[in-house]
Amino acid sequence: MSETPPKPDARPYFHVALNLPHAGRVARRILPLLPASSGPAGGAAEAAQRSTLELIELLDPCLDADDNPPGPAAARLRDRAAELGRTLVGHIERGGFGHDRLGQCVRNLFECLELGIEGAEISLRAGENPQSLQRPH
Repeated sequence: MSETPPKPDARPYFHVALNLPHAGRVARRILPLLPASSGPAGGAAEAAQRSTLELIELLDPCLDADDNPPGPAAARLRDRAAELGRTLVGHIERGGFGHDRLGQCVRNLFECLELGIEGAEISLRAGENPQSLQRPH
């Protein structure tokens, strides 16, 4: 008798409707959680700051309007924001400066982009504690 492998969507995650204004707020919360660009993780920290600033700039119009743009524009913004979020996590990993709060913010960012499954996974790479009470169970 063989076991059925778990479905990819069987992993717990928070399903949140697309909310680009709140994604912009979360991006603003990430910036102060990043280390200064000097020190042993300097290059990665500086790159992470640049990615985060680009993410903030991308999402600022949604934050100002307090709404998602209509239709295809929202999807394009979401895709670009997710790309920047993935890049950010790569810099966090490279610099080794991930921590629980930073990982939680990364998860929240991806949840706001309607990418909850990816957020639950990628947040661990950004340092979220897998046993955190903030994580979906």
